[in-house]
Amino acid sequence: MAFDARHWVAPAWGPPEQWRLVETIAPDPGPGEVTIRVRAAGMNPADRKHVAAPRPGVSLPVPIGYEVSGEIVAIGPDTRIGSGEAEVGVEAIAFRVQGGYATALTIAAEKAFRKPAPLSHAQAANLLLAGTTAAEMLERVHAQSGDTLLLHGASGAVGVMVLQLAALRGVRVIGTTSEAGSERVRRFGGIPVAYGAGLAERVRALDLPVRAALDAVGTDEAVDVSLALVADRGRIVTIAAPGRAAEHGFLSIAGSQSTSAAFRDGIRGELVRLADEGLLTVPLARTYPLTDAREATRFLAEEHPGGKLALIP
Repeated sequence: MAFDARHWVAPAWGPPEQWRLVETIAPDPGPGEVTIRVRAAGMNPADRKHVAAPRPGVSLPVPIGYEVSGEIVAIGPDTRIGSGEAEVGVEAIAFRVQGGYATALTIAAEKAFRKPAPLSHAQAANLLLAGTTAAEMLERVHAQSGDTLLLHGASGAVGVMVLQLAALRGVRVIGTTSEAGSERVRRFGGIPVAYGAGLAERVRALDLPVRAALDAVGTDEAVDVSLALVADRGRIVTIAAPGRAAEHGFLSIAGSQSTSAAFRDGIRGELVRLADEGLLTVPLARTYPLTDAREATRFLAEEHPGGKLALIP
């Protein structure tokens, strides 16, 4: 049966003030599909960015939100989810969906995985976008046990995921951060270094050979210091400065790239397994009611949450 639902859409390109919470239907799932009742919707900067201006192949209105956590309320015939067999009532997360800011949605079943038991719905709804991005960054710079990496934006959502995944690989991370984020960087195994004037000198003073650099902030400082400290440009990667990457010949990755999308889809199950074993967690700053999506989005863009945000239907 189809489910009555509500979801946030962008009826026009532009800021969140234009978004609307509208009535919709989560259709009955067919073969290869499931319907999820959303218990939490993860929030990411990409949610706002991707409806701010026209994009090729995307038509208005645009459903907002890329990842959710909830439970399966209907499953199509002869259907398995991304983590295997499932049935109605199973708690699940889903990533690379369209329209996650919702009360329910019907999606391709391969996008759904059993929710890691140690994580709340609000945490689980924020696991995979940041986690798959972090995993790809480490993979693309060939991070190996014994390496020391420089990570710009270490206290942010992607940065914290990098810290955890790097520690599991036996990789040391020097993480740039504000004073407020220093304790979070330490908590997840990094060596905090304050960004700002003199950053390269502060990193050199640690007397640790930096083999690779990961940029999660996109500032000129982050790029310039990475280029100054890492000789091999094949071991510098950014998710936020594609123009500088093209100019200087280092790596730029994004979920919209086919290679990145394939890697991130392929690593989802491993990240879910790590979280289920208690080896990967998601720091949560606060939750908002689903109806307050616009306010929550402004907070995410303008403040320093110190953790992830989630919308609760």
